[in-house]
Amino acid sequence: MSVFLRAASAKEIHLLYAQLPEFEARHTLLEIEMRLQNRPHHLLLAEANGCPAGFIAGYAQDPARFHSWLGGVSPDYRRRGFASALWTAQEEWAAARGYSNIIVKTRNRFQGMLLFLIANHYLLTGVETRDHAEENEIWLTKHL
Repeated sequence: MSVFLRAASAKEIHLLYAQLPEFEARHTLLEIEMRLQNRPHHLLLAEANGCPAGFIAGYAQDPARFHSWLGGVSPDYRRRGFASALWTAQEEWAAARGYSNIIVKTRNRFQGMLLFLIANHYLLTGVETRDHAEENEIWLTKHL
């Protein structure tokens, strides 16, 4: 199965985001649009045979740092290269625009994402503890 990547709208991102089982507290479309408003951002959709399979969304944190904010792959398309293709494309996009680092925030309960990020040379840079350890926020950074 080949991966096709293309630019996406906030609405397309929101539609796929709403289908991912891991996210209970979901951002509304308006919240996504407001987060991206008035700052450079990059929205990318992965498709398989014309069907949305995954997405990645990020924005400029500051002139040097790009924040990879939301992303995911539908369960039916996991472990087929979609996440890798999306992350590689985002890293290339950010580097081409002069960002020197990509920052990511995830949680302990997303162990697959943590392992993916570490395998792709992201370094742990911070932890915000929560009442339950699985909800701790983990910050990672990759130098481009």
